[in-house]
Amino acid sequence: MKLIVAVLRKEDEADTIAELNKNGFFVTELATTGGFLKEKNTTLLIGTDDHKLDAVLAILKQEAGLRKTVTYAASPMESGNFCPGGNYSVPIDTQAGGCTVFVLNMEQLEKF
Repeated sequence: MKLIVAVLRKEDEADTIAELNKNGFFVTELATTGGFLKEKNTTLLIGTDDHKLDAVLAILKQEAGLRKTVTYAASPMESGNFCPGGNYSVPIDTQAGGCTVFVLNMEQLEKF
């Protein structure tokens, strides 16, 4: 048996847990805070059989893995006689998501 400890962004929590539950995996959720940027995280504890490990990892990668997204940053316009000045948005490719996964051997799992 395996104990999977997955630390993911708070924004990815709902979809990840829903997909894990839909596939028959039970999840314990812990609210955590990241160290460097002090951002809200979620830590998931998932106990599973060895032969189901790849399925859990695939769901975590799909729902909470690193992905590219486009964000828009405001950039000021210069002002002059004919232009009063203002802001316009510039698209910037950024990375979102990402999770850290620890897989531990577990001797016994009981549900009471």
